[in-house]
Amino acid sequence: MIDFQIVGLPLKTFSHLFSLSDAELREHDARRFIADTKPGSPCRVSLEEAEVGERVILINYAHHDVASPYRASGPIFIRETAVEATLGKSEIPVVLNNRRLSVRGYDSDAMMIGADVTSGDAVVECIGRLFEDDAVVYLHIHNASPGCFSCQIERV
Repeated sequence: MIDFQIVGLPLKTFSHLFSLSDAELREHDARRFIADTKPGSPCRVSLEEAEVGERVILINYAHHDVASPYRASGPIFIRETAVEATLGKSEIPVVLNNRRLSVRGYDSDAMMIGADVTSGDAVVECIGRLFEDDAVVYLHIHNASPGCFSCQIERV
Protein backbone atom coordinates (compact mmCIF):
# COMPACT_ATOMS: atom_id res chain seq x y z
CA MET A 1 0.00 0.00 0.00
CA ILE A 2 1.22 3.48 -0.87
CA ASP A 3 1.28 5.95 2.01
CA PHE A 4 -0.74 9.11 1.53
CA GLN A 5 -1.73 12.29 3.36
CA ILE A 6 -5.20 13.83 3.27
CA VAL A 7 -5.03 17.61 3.42
CA GLY A 8 -7.79 20.05 4.39
CA LEU A 9 -7.92 23.64 3.25
CA PRO A 10 -6.00 26.33 5.16
CA LEU A 11 -8.12 28.26 7.67
CA LYS A 12 -6.38 31.57 6.83
CA THR A 13 -7.99 31.47 3.37
CA PHE A 14 -11.44 31.84 4.94
CA SER A 15 -11.02 33.38 8.42
CA HIS A 16 -11.75 36.92 7.16
CA LEU A 17 -15.28 35.79 6.21
CA PHE A 18 -16.44 34.97 9.73
CA SER A 19 -16.68 38.61 10.87
CA LEU A 20 -18.55 39.79 7.78
CA SER A 21 -22.23 40.67 7.87
CA ASP A 22 -24.66 38.65 5.77
CA ALA A 23 -24.77 41.50 3.23
CA GLU A 24 -20.95 41.58 3.03
CA LEU A 25 -20.86 37.80 2.58
CA ARG A 26 -23.21 38.14 -0.39
CA GLU A 27 -20.65 40.47 -2.00
CA HIS A 28 -18.28 37.46 -1.90
CA ASP A 29 -21.01 35.16 -3.29
CA ALA A 30 -21.10 33.48 0.12
CA ARG A 31 -23.88 32.70 2.59
CA ARG A 32 -24.01 32.00 6.33
CA PHE A 33 -26.14 29.04 7.39
CA ILE A 34 -27.03 27.20 10.55
CA ALA A 35 -26.41 23.47 10.09
CA ASP A 36 -29.76 21.72 10.46
CA THR A 37 -28.72 18.12 9.77
CA LYS A 38 -25.74 15.93 10.52
CA PRO A 39 -24.32 14.86 8.17
CA GLY A 40 -25.02 17.75 5.86
CA SER A 41 -22.38 20.48 6.19
CA PRO A 42 -18.91 18.93 5.87
CA CYS A 43 -16.18 21.46 6.64
CA ARG A 44 -13.27 21.52 4.19
CA VAL A 45 -10.86 23.00 6.75
CA SER A 46 -11.44 20.73 9.75
CA LEU A 47 -12.62 17.77 7.63
CA GLU A 48 -15.40 17.30 10.19
CA GLU A 49 -19.17 17.55 9.98
CA ALA A 50 -20.76 20.67 11.43
CA GLU A 51 -22.94 19.95 14.44
CA VAL A 52 -26.65 20.75 14.22
CA GLY A 53 -27.02 24.40 15.23
CA GLU A 54 -23.46 25.32 14.26
CA ARG A 55 -22.81 28.29 11.96
CA VAL A 56 -21.16 27.59 8.62
CA ILE A 57 -20.18 29.66 5.63
CA LEU A 58 -21.03 28.33 2.16
CA ILE A 59 -18.76 29.79 -0.51
CA ASN A 60 -17.57 28.99 -4.01
CA TYR A 61 -13.94 27.95 -3.90
CA ALA A 62 -11.41 27.28 -6.68
CA HIS A 63 -10.24 23.91 -5.37
CA HIS A 64 -8.32 23.10 -8.54
CA ASP A 65 -6.80 26.47 -9.44
CA VAL A 66 -4.50 25.22 -12.18
CA ALA A 67 -3.59 25.97 -15.80
CA SER A 68 -5.43 22.97 -17.16
CA PRO A 69 -8.78 22.10 -18.73
CA TYR A 70 -9.51 20.51 -15.32
CA ARG A 71 -9.44 23.86 -13.52
CA ALA A 72 -12.47 23.72 -11.21
CA SER A 73 -14.38 25.46 -8.46
CA GLY A 74 -17.50 24.74 -6.52
CA PRO A 75 -19.39 25.24 -3.27
CA ILE A 76 -17.80 24.27 0.04
CA PHE A 77 -18.76 24.63 3.70
CA ILE A 78 -16.44 26.13 6.31
CA ARG A 79 -17.37 25.86 10.01
CA GLU A 80 -16.97 29.15 11.87
CA THR A 81 -15.32 27.15 14.69
CA ALA A 82 -13.02 25.24 12.33
CA VAL A 83 -9.54 24.20 13.36
CA GLU A 84 -7.28 22.92 10.59
CA ALA A 85 -7.29 19.15 10.23
CA THR A 86 -4.12 17.38 11.29
CA LEU A 87 -4.48 13.83 10.09
CA GLY A 88 -1.90 11.11 10.42
CA LYS A 89 -0.26 9.34 7.50
CA SER A 90 -2.90 7.34 5.55
CA GLU A 91 -5.64 8.40 8.03
CA ILE A 92 -9.16 8.77 6.66
CA PRO A 93 -11.33 11.45 8.31
CA VAL A 94 -14.71 10.29 9.62
CA VAL A 95 -16.44 12.85 7.36
CA LEU A 96 -15.72 10.56 4.39
CA ASN A 97 -17.04 7.35 5.96
CA ASN A 98 -20.73 7.41 5.05
CA ARG A 99 -20.64 9.06 1.66
CA ARG A 100 -20.43 7.97 -1.96
CA LEU A 101 -17.15 9.45 -3.20
CA SER A 102 -15.63 10.36 -6.53
CA VAL A 103 -11.84 10.05 -6.46
CA ARG A 104 -9.89 11.75 -9.25
CA GLY A 105 -6.19 11.33 -10.02
CA TYR A 106 -4.09 14.08 -11.61
CA ASP A 107 -0.64 14.11 -13.16
CA SER A 108 2.09 16.76 -12.91
CA ASP A 109 0.34 18.82 -15.62
CA ALA A 110 -2.92 18.86 -13.61
CA MET A 111 -4.55 16.56 -16.14
CA MET A 112 -6.97 13.93 -14.87
CA ILE A 113 -5.54 10.52 -15.73
CA GLY A 114 -7.63 8.29 -13.50
CA ALA A 115 -10.90 8.33 -11.63
CA ASP A 116 -13.24 6.06 -9.71
CA VAL A 117 -16.37 6.14 -7.60
CA THR A 118 -16.40 4.33 -4.28
CA SER A 119 -18.05 4.16 -0.90
CA GLY A 120 -16.34 5.84 2.04
CA ASP A 121 -15.59 2.49 3.67
CA ALA A 122 -13.64 1.40 0.57
CA VAL A 123 -11.82 4.67 -0.16
CA VAL A 124 -8.41 3.42 1.06
CA GLU A 125 -8.42 0.68 -1.57
CA CYS A 126 -9.49 3.18 -4.24
CA ILE A 127 -6.68 5.56 -3.26
CA GLY A 128 -4.22 2.69 -3.48
CA ARG A 129 -5.43 1.65 -6.95
CA LEU A 130 -5.14 5.17 -8.34
CA PHE A 131 -1.70 5.75 -6.80
CA GLU A 132 -0.44 2.48 -8.37
CA ASP A 133 0.00 4.61 -11.48
CA ASP A 134 3.27 6.45 -10.83
CA ALA A 135 2.11 9.31 -13.06
CA VAL A 136 -0.65 10.17 -10.55
CA VAL A 137 0.80 12.97 -8.41
CA TYR A 138 -2.26 13.84 -6.31
CA LEU A 139 -5.92 12.97 -5.88
CA HIS A 140 -9.07 14.94 -5.23
CA ILE A 141 -12.07 13.52 -3.45
CA HIS A 142 -15.53 14.86 -4.19
CA ASN A 143 -18.85 13.92 -2.65
CA ALA A 144 -20.30 12.02 -5.60
CA SER A 145 -23.97 13.00 -5.37
CA PRO A 146 -23.64 16.79 -5.03
CA GLY A 147 -20.25 16.76 -6.77
CA CYS A 148 -18.62 19.16 -4.32
CA PHE A 149 -14.90 19.06 -3.49
CA SER A 150 -13.99 17.38 -0.22
CA CYS A 151 -10.21 17.17 0.12
CA GLN A 152 -6.86 16.63 -1.57
CA ILE A 153 -4.66 13.56 -1.14
CA GLU A 154 -0.93 13.66 -1.64
CA ARG A 155 1.67 10.90 -1.78
CA VAL A 156 3.88 10.62 1.29
